[in-house]
Amino acid sequence: MKPNLIHLIPALEGEELVYLQHLTQDLTEAQLQNFIAIYNGKRRQTDHILLGCLLGFVAIGGVQRFMVGQTGMGLLYLFTGGFCLIGTIIDTINHKKLTFEFNRKMAKESIAMVYSFNQNGV
Repeated sequence: MKPNLIHLIPALEGEELVYLQHLTQDLTEAQLQNFIAIYNGKRRQTDHILLGCLLGFVAIGGVQRFMVGQTGMGLLYLFTGGFCLIGTIIDTINHKKLTFEFNRKMAKESIAMVYSFNQNGV
């Protein structure tokens, strides 16, 4: 029996948990352990993205965009004061969506790595 994802990654939240359960349903237990190890190193927590958004109000706009790998948007936010704080406000409201989009991308990369390890016999 495969271990439950919520026990392996305690910080998982609703939509991300459902997505990962669907994505990893065909993995063996060893592949799942490899996936968890890779994915845990890449994923972001919603709390950290929210802190990045809040930092945009007092110091540096765009930190949250750099954290999710959107360097171009991060630079744009940095030079425009988070689009005069409007973009920062929107990102603060939508921080969970921003985090989930990034984590979904990292999950796809991680699952691809697990499958490539499996094909190469590693």
